[in-house]
Amino acid sequence: MAFTETSCSSCGLALAGHGATHFICPDCAGTQIGRCRRCRDQSVAYLCPKCGFEGP
Repeated sequence: MAFTETSCSSCGLALAGHGATHFICPDCAGTQIGRCRRCRDQSVAYLCPKCGFEGP
């Protein structure tokens, strides 16, 4: 991947601090998904902008 997601894919907050992460879409592997600590802890859904995959 040539880029790094810098905001949470669920809530839009900047990815900073302990517990934030980013990973490649598990379905299409064509984009990165960013997750902040709060959305990860609360299992807030995210949506891949490329393929439409939705995950917790």
